[in-house]
Amino acid sequence: MDLSSLPPLRDVINQNDLRAEKKFGQNFLLDLNLTDKIVRQAGDLSNHHVIEIGPGPGGLTRSILKANPKKLTAIEFDPRAVKALSDLQEAAQGKLDIIEGDALNVDLKTISDTPRIIIANLPYNIATPLLISWLEEISADISFADQMILMFQKEVAQRIAASVNDKPYGRLSVLANWLCDTKKVFDVPRNAFTPAPKVTSSIVRLVPVQRLGEQPYFDNVEKVTAAAFGQRRKMIRSSLKNYQEYFDEVGLDETMRAENIVGSDFIKLACLFRNERIVKN
Repeated sequence: MDLSSLPPLRDVINQNDLRAEKKFGQNFLLDLNLTDKIVRQAGDLSNHHVIEIGPGPGGLTRSILKANPKKLTAIEFDPRAVKALSDLQEAAQGKLDIIEGDALNVDLKTISDTPRIIIANLPYNIATPLLISWLEEISADISFADQMILMFQKEVAQRIAASVNDKPYGRLSVLANWLCDTKKVFDVPRNAFTPAPKVTSSIVRLVPVQRLGEQPYFDNVEKVTAAAFGQRRKMIRSSLKNYQEYFDEVGLDETMRAENIVGSDFIKLACLFRNERIVKN
């Protein structure tokens, strides 16, 4: 596989009239030293099928291919970008598949074998829904992904990696850290992108972990955390009044607020609610 003959990314953009479109959440990352750094966070890819979301002109795609994955599948919604990737696909000599479609509607389990790694500069407009959908998959089957190396807006990345009592701590923090070891690895400045977004971005590494003991349904954890953080400044006797009968068993004071409750206690609440629902059914 020889990628050295490919034109510069700016030429790819110009030749294919691939202007970044706000409706697609596009901000292109053209610095190949930076995309190489992102890919290095995943370690050895030689035994993994890598999934990339929103490759655009293919900067991160080139870096993933240079790291010699077992296979790479890129999912792209913009038909202009799909066309722009054709030369890269040819140069990849069978290692790169491109799916034209909406990543929110693509079941990753049907397009790749495990072990699977997701590496993506996620489109801002679908980044959080995509992550939540993948976390739900992990809750059902930890083998869904060995790890995920993902780019988010910095404030979203901070919420993902936050701990209890941190200012960004919230529903996304609980969901992500229940199922994964999370770490905000490094920031990516605005001027690294074309066009430059209004915000700084960050790379987050999420590694699914096996949780011991009884685990709740994913939707129960979503409901508990949505209720708690939807009224985060209220005491839980108000925001979580539907779960109040379980407070003593979990060890919660009714005057606490969501931001002061550790993630494991939300999981315990969701477990107790799940068991009660099973009994009633």
